[in-house]
Amino acid sequence: MSKVILITGGQRSGKSGHAEQLALSLTESPVYLATAHIWDDEFRERVRRHQERRGQQWTNIEEERYLSRHDLTGRVVVVDCVTLWLTNFFFDTNDVDQTLTAAKDEFDRLTRQDATFIFVTNEIGLGGVSDNALQRQFTDLEGWMNQHIAQRADEVILMVSGIPMKIK
Repeated sequence: MSKVILITGGQRSGKSGHAEQLALSLTESPVYLATAHIWDDEFRERVRRHQERRGQQWTNIEEERYLSRHDLTGRVVVVDCVTLWLTNFFFDTNDVDQTLTAAKDEFDRLTRQDATFIFVTNEIGLGGVSDNALQRQFTDLEGWMNQHIAQRADEVILMVSGIPMKIK
């Protein structure tokens, strides 16, 4: 039976670090399922630093969209992050409904596996309302997907300034 943990919060709130510590407390050999698309050199460097920080005990898998194609049975998996994963779908369509349907279906397929999943996401809707229509659409998309994951999660943790606050 799968277990789902959602870790959410603002940018640089300590989400990824907490997810990694939690995974290492559950297993000596966790999986890091990275969803990022490398857009530029700055982001490539950011990814390199993340990989270096994690060390050799991690199995690193890079998958921009179809997370469920990987057999993760029996593993502890950090999925980092939902925001970038949604961006990969949304970038192709710019359609909120189509992206949300595809992401929910993929999430549901992935979490049918008997594994522990730790999802990292951003609470981008905590700020003001953007004057950019595309950004407003993406904020709505992210909020709805976060709700979908949180409803199915066994635990939800909100990170605030490096402090984990258990909310479910």
